[in-house]
Formats: sequence, structure tokens, C-alpha cells
Amino acid sequence: KRTSASASASSSATNTTNHTRKRAKPSTRHQKDEIQQSKSPAEFFAENQSIAGFDNPGKSLYTTLRELIENSLDACESVDVLPDIHVVIEEMSEGQFNRMRGVPDRGRGNGGGGRAVGEEREEMEYDYGGNDQENNENMENKNDGEPKSNAAKRQSSSNAANAKHNHKKDAYFLLTVRDNGCGMAHGAIPDLLGRVLSGSKYGVRQTRGKFGLGAKMALIWSKKSTGVPIRIKTSHVSADANKRKKKRKSDSDDDDDDEEEEDDVGKNNETVGGRKVGKIVSTCVLDIDIYKNQPRVIQHTQEPNTEQWIGTEIQVLVAGNWTTYKSRVVQYLRQLAIITPYARLEMTYSNRSDEKKGMNFKFERRSEQMPPAAREVKHHPSSVNNLLVQQLLERTNAKTLVKFLTNDLSGITPASARRLIERLGNSFEPDMDPADLDDKLVTRFVQVLRSADDLFKSPDGGCLSPLGEYNLNLGIQKVVEPDIIATARDKPGAYDGHPFIVEAAVSLGGKDAKEGITVVRFANRIPLLFEGGADVATRVANGKIKWSSYKIDHKRDKIGVFVSIVSTKVPFKGTGKEYIGDDIIEIQQSVKRALQNCCQQLRAHLTKKNALRDVKERKSRLLKYIPDVSRSVFGILEAMQKRKSEEAESGPRYSSPRKRIAGAGAGAGVGSSRQQHLKPTESEVFSVLERVSHGDLTEDTIKEHLVEAVEENVNAGIGFDENEEVFGKVGTSKSKKVGEDDDRQAVYLVPIYDDPKTAGNVVIRHPLFDFFPLNA
Repeated sequence: KRTSASASASSSATNTTNHTRKRAKPSTRHQKDEIQQSKSPAEFFAENQSIAGFDNPGKSLYTTLRELIENSLDACESVDVLPDIHVVIEEMSEGQFNRMRGVPDRGRGNGGGGRAVGEEREEMEYDYGGNDQENNENMENKNDGEPKSNAAKRQSSSNAANAKHNHKKDAYFLLTVRDNGCGMAHGAIPDLLGRVLSGSKYGVRQTRGKFGLGAKMALIWSKKSTGVPIRIKTSHVSADANKRKKKRKSDSDDDDDDEEEEDDVGKNNETVGGRKVGKIVSTCVLDIDIYKNQPRVIQHTQEPNTEQWIGTEIQVLVAGNWTTYKSRVVQYLRQLAIITPYARLEMTYSNRSDEKKGMNFKFERRSEQMPPAAREVKHHPSSVNNLLVQQLLERTNAKTLVKFLTNDLSGITPASARRLIERLGNSFEPDMDPADLDDKLVTRFVQVLRSADDLFKSPDGGCLSPLGEYNLNLGIQKVVEPDIIATARDKPGAYDGHPFIVEAAVSLGGKDAKEGITVVRFANRIPLLFEGGADVATRVANGKIKWSSYKIDHKRDKIGVFVSIVSTKVPFKGTGKEYIGDDIIEIQQSVKRALQNCCQQLRAHLTKKNALRDVKERKSRLLKYIPDVSRSVFGILEAMQKRKSEEAESGPRYSSPRKRIAGAGAGAGVGSSRQQHLKPTESEVFSVLERVSHGDLTEDTIKEHLVEAVEENVNAGIGFDENEEVFGKVGTSKSKKVGEDDDRQAVYLVPIYDDPKTAGNVVIRHPLFDFFPLNA
């Protein structure tokens, strides 16, 4: 038995081993067949377009518009020009797109032979969807032998089927975005729009975009959905040219030896709006080689700039879905008008198949004050990592470690650099060459840098460019038109070495406002429309603010919450960059403080408003009963005067025993002092009755005196006039009395956290602050 058991075990093991070997052979062959491949950035994002927000045709249409509009805003702000952006959206059906592109009809490729039933049906439906007048004539000719009622029925059923079929077809959109920004240099156009991950926004700076994807992804989506390249028309003026122009304008002496601008700008060019106009207009038709990540130029020409135009016009033809994302596009434009009140935005939509569906939106410029441009800064010590330090060491020109710390990082002085080197240990010397740091020393270097917060300053928020309370207030008033607004800006903060600033506003009421809390979010002055439920602003507004303590009903009142966060690195969650998580405590607390500040302003106003409402209600109730009270009082006085007259003629009447006891008690000092004070004397009673008898005191005079008393005493203890009207921003609201003009204006104080290099002379000095007038 033992022998047979061991034999069976041995055979089982052998079978298992053989089975394992047999299964391993296909795996080995499969590994030999695998080929290692690499993809270009353009090819990767073309296959993973959802990372850039191109999830589906509708979302791709929205993202394309958004990226082109934001590029236009950047182009205008880079040269300090108030943006003027015009967007044209033209929708066409598949048949119209095919005719425009010269694409052969699907039903005409059978060599003149017969068509399948489905192909004939598709062509008929396509023809019916193209020209209504021609379709009607064809249907009438077809139905000459039929009664008109039957022909009408067939026509209506055919149109219904066509509409249902056309709804399933892809729609195509010709998008044109035109701006008045800096334009693009003629030779730089292909690389700017035809090379993925190529851009000018890399570095530590607040920007709308970071990765150089937006316009390139629009080109990739156009290539995938329609195969049509993009068309660019631009006239370029560099930012340096405008700066030199402004400098020459401010100087008293004119210099005749001005430098000639490269490519597009000449010294004898005319000016438009204080800007030099480029000599030429560049036109470029551009495609992209997905596999090489290189631009493919189809047309690149120059023409004289006879129109004296400055700016860029980009035209792209893409597939999309307007029906599902129309509301998103309109919502984006409305919120963009809030966060950029200094811009003029206009959008025109037209449908080639149905002109009645056309629409036009226009948001006029509300403010002439643009936020200052964001400054690029160096990396903060608490934000570095091993890879970043190695890159900085390779690029530095410093010869010593002290110079590297002070010149290539921010917030480190020479003294703090030497103290930091002492903490690093014996392997580091102040005069050692940064190139001598190996991987182990770099790891130690990074560990000490990220933990030595006491040796250097926190990240500076002066490099950021927030919108400002003034502009935020104007933007909300322009679009939302609320009953009242409160705005606040929290002090600059930092997380992981990246500075940030939170601005917030809370509004009550407004056009098209809904009951409850509506949160509107912005990041680096970009509207965020999707995934709002997980955003830090939404979670703080819904869960961290006790609205009832601020006299606000968060379920019934129409509350608008606006939160704008700017930073050198916005901590987006997810690949779509659509929301900011609440896991960063510093940002969460800053948002909460800003909203609480707004709510405190609203509470002061609402308390005042409620008191004013109570005063008006009290006054209304008192005035309501004045006629009855006047009539009754005058009736009592008439009866008293009549009784006095009768007593004068027939002698005094005896009063009742109760009144005699009360009178005796009053004479003995019985009763409160208030009762004694309110009881009129005999002379006062006689004087009043005399006025009644002579007609000086009537029911009308009593009514007038009661009205005057109500007017004088109804506001007692409130501290404000009943005619006061509060509107605009809380804390700077205006009050107008009847018949009195008031020219007061709201004043917004902007805190200056850095050395005010752009400010004028000090106007007011105080132990706690200095007041500077900022140059507009």
C-alpha cells in the first residue's frame, strides 16, 4: 500500500509538473510576440481624449468653445487690453456638411445600377431634410393622382420620419472665435497650435491653462470628427511693443530712434487704441501629424493689414451635439461674464436647417478695471521634490550651495541658507558646488527643505491675480441682478508651498434665481460647471455654514454663493479639472472664513431690514386705527363739554360713591406716581374743553396730531429713517431720503501684502496701516 501510494503521489506530481509546463509554453510564445511601442503625446491624447474634457460629441463641442475663448482672454490680458470676444456657432446637418466638403453621396456609388432599399430611403430622407421647398414640390408631383388629404398625410408622416432620422445623425458645427488680443507671430503659429504639450505657461505662475492642450485638442477633435484642419487669421503685436509704446507715451521727450519690431511690427505703423498695428495679417491652414506630434502646414500666407486690425480669429469645424449641451454653453458664458466683467462677450448661434432656432447672447463690458497680471515666481522650498531639485541643479548657474538656495528658490535669505546648510550635516558645505550633490545627498537636501519651515517665509500671495471685490460685485450685479450682495476676500494662504487667495460673494434674490443655495465656482478665473457636488465650495456652503444664525433661510431664500480660488497650482481632483476637493484643510478653512465674512455683512443688513419692516408694519397698524380713535376721542370731549355746560347752568352734579372714594384716595397719596403724572389737572381739562367749545379742537385736528405723533415716535430706538433704501454691496450701501440727493460711492480697499512698487505717495500713515492710492 505504501509503495502504491508513493507511486500514485509520484505520478500525480509528475502529471502536475507536465501540466504546468504545458501551460507555460503558450505564455512564453505570447511574450515573444509582444512588441514594445511608444506613442507621441498627440497620439496618446487622441486616444484618451476624455482626459482633456472631450468625453462625447456634446462635451467636446463645449470644451472646444471654452478653450478657444479662454485663449482669447489670455491673449488680451497679456497686452493689458480690455477683451472684446465674438463667438459664432453655425450648425449644419450631415448632408449640408457633405455638400460643403464635396463628400460623395452614399447612394451613388453603385456604378449606375440599382440601389438597395435602405440606401434609397436614406437618400430620400436626406433630400427631404435639405430643401423644404424642393421637397414639397417633389411630393406634390408624386401625389398628383392622389387626393390632397392623402398627400398631406404622407407628407407629414414623411417629415416626422425624417426628423426622427436626422436627430440620430451627427451634427456639425463651424466655430469662429475672434478677439482683439496680441495675435500670433507669423512664424510661431504652427508650433503654437500644432504641437501638443508645447506652451508658454509652464512655471510657477497663476494661469488658466498649464499643459498646452486646449487649442491643440480642438485641432485633434476636428481631425477625428470631420477631418477638416483649422484656419487661423491673425495680426500680431508683441507685449514688449505695447510696453515700449506706453513708456514712450509717458515720457516727455520723444525719441526718434525707436527700434523696429520683429516680423509684423514696423516703426512707422499706425496705432489703434494706443497700440501699434501689425503691418501684415497672417493666414494659416493647419493640420497635425498625430504620430509625430508635429504641425502640418497646408497654407501659410501673409497679406497687408489694410483693415488696421489687431487680434486673432480661429475657425474650426467639429462634430457635436448642441441639443444636450446648449444649456451648458449658455451657463458657461453667463458665469464667464461674472468673473470677467471687464470683457465684452458676444455669441451668435445659427442653424442652417432652421433659422428660427438662431439665438444671440451679448454681455456688455461693466468694468474698465482689469486685474493686474500674475507674476512668475521661483519654487518655494516646501514645494520641492527630488525630481524638481535635480532639474534645478542641472539648470542653475550658481557656483556655491548658498547661491543656489538664495537665487533658485524663493523666500530664503543668505543667513537662513547658512543655517539650513548647518542642519543638513557634515556632508554639505556653504561653498560646495551644487553639481556635487548625488542622489543620496539630494534626498537628504529635500527632506530638510520640506521640514525647515521656521527658516524661510511662507509663500507670497502677491504673485497672484485675483479678480477683486469691486469687479466681482459688478459681475454679479450685471448677470444675476440680485437684491443684495456681500463680498469678501480672505487673507492669502498656502498649501504645500503654493500660495492661494479665496474671494467669495453671497447674494440674495436675483433674476431667475432658485430657492435654496446655488453655488457658482471659479478656479484661476475659469468657471467650473461639472462635478460640483464634490467641490470644496459646495461642501462648505452646504455643511459648514449655519445660515440660520445669519438670519437666512437656506431652504426658502434665494441664495447665490460665489467662490473664486486663484493659485499657482490649483489642486484639482480628477483628470477633467472640474472640481477642487475639500481634503486640503487650508483651502477649506479659507473658503469658510470668506463665506462667514459675507454672511456677517448680510446679517447686519438683514437685521436692519427686518427692523425697518417691523417699523413699517407697526406704523401701518397705527395709522389704520387713527380715524376711529379720533372720532371716539372727539366724541368723549364733546360729551364732557356738554356736561360742563349743563353743570354751569343747573349746578354741580354729585358724583358716584366710587369716584368720591377714588378722589379721596388720590388726595391722600394713594396710587402710583405714573398715574398721578398722567392724570390731567382741572385747568388742563378746562383748557381742552374751552378749545372744543370754541371749535379750535375738532376731529380733524385730533387726527392730524395723532399722525404726527406716530411719525415721530414709531422709529424710536431703531436708529434709522424709514425711507432708507439699502442696495448694492453691504457695508457700502447708499441711503436716499425723500427729496434729498446723495452722491456717495462705494469704496473698496485692496490690501497690499508686498512692497507697493506700483503705488503712489503715502497719503495716510497710521500705527496699524499705511494708505496708498493705487495707480489705475
